[in-house]
Amino acid sequence: MSVLHRTHNVSSPQDVTPPDLPTQPAPASPAKIRTVPRTRMGAIWAGIWSTAAVFVALIVFMVQNTRGVEVSFLGLHGTLPLAIALLIALVGGILLTLVFGTARITQLRRLIHGRRD
Repeated sequence: MSVLHRTHNVSSPQDVTPPDLPTQPAPASPAKIRTVPRTRMGAIWAGIWSTAAVFVALIVFMVQNTRGVEVSFLGLHGTLPLAIALLIALVGGILLTLVFGTARITQLRRLIHGRRD
């Protein structure tokens, strides 16, 4: 008689449960592992390093793109290095975003303060 015929209470191989394996202790949660709290100075330090990395990448980009390009904008025509033209466009986009973002934040603050009164 085969092994499968000896066990009459098991209907299919999916119903067979594996033997109990030794359990390992659960790993400690990340909150318990961290012993040093995050500080503002740590965040500033990370921000400084991130900014430095961005500036290094920007300098490399500017050094590699020194070829002159012709730029025409609002009736002004001129030639300047490609990196400078893109940097001017970047700064213009940032300023435009800041202006509209500040206007929207001011609008929302006025709306919130108006409801409190």
